[in-house]
Amino acid sequence: MLSMSLTESEKLRERLRNLDEEFEDELRKRGFDPAQADNVALPTHLAELKAARDEVSAQLAESEGRQKIG
Repeated sequence: MLSMSLTESEKLRERLRNLDEEFEDELRKRGFDPAQADNVALPTHLAELKAARDEVSAQLAESEGRQKIG
């Protein structure tokens, strides 16, 4: 079970890295400062990327919490 969780966490970390890169690239293309992304209204596409990134981040935290407990 532990090896399955590690694999799941590794996949989530990789997905999160990819989403972070895409989100920051798209922010810059549209003239936004990535450091201020949480403080500005985002166009739909960027808001969707941020939501996906936040969801994967929450899944990763949950997965890692299960590893520590289990």
